[in-house]
Amino acid sequence: MARSQFSAQAIGIMKKIYCAICYFLLSSGFANVAGATETLRVLAWPGYVSNEAIRTFEAQHDVNVEVSFVNSDEELWSLASNKKGVSFDLMAVNTAELRRYVSAHLVIPIQLKNIPNTRKQTPRFRQLDAIPGIIQNGAPYAVPYTYSAMGLIYNRKLVSSAPRSMSAMWDPRYRNKVLAYHGGAHNFSLTALMLGYHDPFHLSASQFTQVVKQLRDLRDNVLKFYSTPEEVVQLFRDNEVALIYANYGDQQIQALQRAGADIGYAIPQEGALAWLDCWAILRRSNNPELAEAWINFMLTPEVSGQLTLNEGLANTLRDSPKPSMPDTGKLIWIQPVEDAAQRELYWARIMSGAPSKH
Repeated sequence: MARSQFSAQAIGIMKKIYCAICYFLLSSGFANVAGATETLRVLAWPGYVSNEAIRTFEAQHDVNVEVSFVNSDEELWSLASNKKGVSFDLMAVNTAELRRYVSAHLVIPIQLKNIPNTRKQTPRFRQLDAIPGIIQNGAPYAVPYTYSAMGLIYNRKLVSSAPRSMSAMWDPRYRNKVLAYHGGAHNFSLTALMLGYHDPFHLSASQFTQVVKQLRDLRDNVLKFYSTPEEVVQLFRDNEVALIYANYGDQQIQALQRAGADIGYAIPQEGALAWLDCWAILRRSNNPELAEAWINFMLTPEVSGQLTLNEGLANTLRDSPKPSMPDTGKLIWIQPVEDAAQRELYWARIMSGAPSKH
């Protein structure tokens, strides 16, 4: 009887000790040693985030990072605006697209005090009020990350001299030898620019009709409308390609050069569209502070430097000497368009071969 009572008392004491240890571990954060319990979900473009950077951030913050790559502004919008799908924390988005995310209340202002590495950016990217689209309602909604012009890549073996105009993509001599980007908004703008319209982002009804006609002609001259830089490299290897519309800019130039392609690059006389991609935090983020930590991490010299080294893309910590980013008036920074949904609707009709209803 005495032995039985002693055992019960011993068990009770052990339980108390066990509970105390568990409480200590939980309150001290040691419970995460066995595995991170929080996940940061990121939307980005191909090449923007390396596996090495992901692993480093995970180790530093004891979290999991899930990166979903997108290939078009429409895909980014679909994923970021889907309130019934996965809750993403932040995304890489260009300044022209950012406006509609703010208008739809899908993103939140960024607390720059939590991102000290913005002080390492060059002056042109620290002056956010001078960059259209970033400051809205008196608050910053994004932090610049990378940028490039969208010029024209040409195959030196098939094109003797640099094309002077984007109209070269419509040239019958290059029928089925042209690669263009699969995206409605940009294609409407570049075609409007090629036609000489003063504002390629806000088209009148008559201008829209002319652009639709030109895009149908472009469709018939193009070998393939691509989505990713990797796809372009493979298409160049397998086909006789003369011209490539460089939607991804320097990233495509470097990828093709590394593959051994003998290419040149031209900024057309009518100018070239250019984009500035930024990090923005989505309203549905489960941890905006962690999202800000991610942005700060991406602006370290190591990570931004690898973006330039590995992908050929300019970063915001140093001025770019790239020939694709000339310091001239030939660069036209993309802006919000008159009706993105309408452009995508007509682009889908053009790609399907359906008769125009405009």
